[in-house]
Amino acid sequence: MAVRIKRRAVVDGSLCVACGCCVKVCPLSAIQVWRGVRAAVNADKCVGCGKCAKECPASVISIEEVQP
Repeated sequence: MAVRIKRRAVVDGSLCVACGCCVKVCPLSAIQVWRGVRAAVNADKCVGCGKCAKECPASVISIEEVQP
Protein backbone atom coordinates (compact mmCIF):
# COMPACT_ATOMS: atom_id res chain seq x y z
CA MET A 1 0.00 0.00 0.00
CA ALA A 2 1.41 3.37 -1.03
CA VAL A 3 1.83 6.15 1.51
CA ARG A 4 -0.26 9.13 0.55
CA ILE A 5 1.49 12.44 1.14
CA LYS A 6 -0.65 15.34 2.23
CA ARG A 7 0.05 19.01 1.70
CA ARG A 8 -0.80 21.80 4.08
CA ALA A 9 -0.18 25.49 4.57
CA VAL A 10 2.29 26.63 7.20
CA VAL A 11 2.45 30.22 8.43
CA ASP A 12 5.63 31.84 9.75
CA GLY A 13 3.90 33.50 12.69
CA SER A 14 6.86 35.69 13.53
CA LEU A 15 6.51 37.51 10.19
CA CYS A 16 2.73 37.43 9.64
CA VAL A 17 1.12 40.89 9.58
CA ALA A 18 -2.45 39.55 10.15
CA CYS A 19 -3.84 41.29 7.07
CA GLY A 20 -6.45 38.57 6.46
CA CYS A 21 -5.83 38.17 2.73
CA CYS A 22 -5.30 34.44 3.20
CA VAL A 23 -8.59 34.08 5.07
CA LYS A 24 -10.52 35.65 2.20
CA VAL A 25 -9.21 33.21 -0.44
CA CYS A 26 -9.28 29.93 1.49
CA PRO A 27 -12.06 27.81 -0.04
CA LEU A 28 -12.36 25.61 3.06
CA SER A 29 -12.08 28.24 5.82
CA ALA A 30 -8.99 26.44 7.05
CA ILE A 31 -7.10 29.60 7.97
CA GLN A 32 -8.02 32.32 10.42
CA VAL A 33 -6.38 35.39 11.91
CA TRP A 34 -5.73 34.46 15.52
CA ARG A 35 -6.30 37.19 18.11
CA GLY A 36 -5.62 39.84 15.48
CA VAL A 37 -1.93 38.99 15.60
CA ARG A 38 -1.19 36.24 13.06
CA ALA A 39 -2.80 33.71 10.77
CA ALA A 40 -3.23 30.14 11.95
CA VAL A 41 -4.00 27.06 9.85
CA ASN A 42 -6.42 24.34 10.91
CA ALA A 43 -4.46 21.31 9.67
CA ASP A 44 -7.58 19.12 9.71
CA LYS A 45 -9.30 21.36 7.15
CA CYS A 46 -6.34 22.43 5.00
CA VAL A 47 -5.83 20.53 1.74
CA GLY A 48 -2.72 22.45 0.66
CA CYS A 49 -4.25 24.09 -2.40
CA GLY A 50 -1.80 27.02 -2.12
CA LYS A 51 -4.28 29.85 -2.66
CA CYS A 52 -3.37 31.44 0.67
CA ALA A 53 0.36 31.29 -0.09
CA LYS A 54 -0.15 32.96 -3.47
CA GLU A 55 -2.29 35.72 -1.96
CA CYS A 56 -0.08 36.51 1.05
CA PRO A 57 1.50 39.97 0.51
CA ALA A 58 4.21 39.24 3.09
CA SER A 59 5.07 35.82 1.56
CA VAL A 60 5.03 34.12 4.96
CA ILE A 61 2.85 31.13 4.01
CA SER A 62 4.41 28.04 2.51
CA ILE A 63 2.93 24.73 1.39
CA GLU A 64 4.64 21.73 2.90
CA GLU A 65 4.26 18.01 2.42
CA VAL A 66 3.45 15.99 5.52
CA GLN A 67 2.83 12.31 5.99
CA PRO A 68 -0.51 11.44 7.56
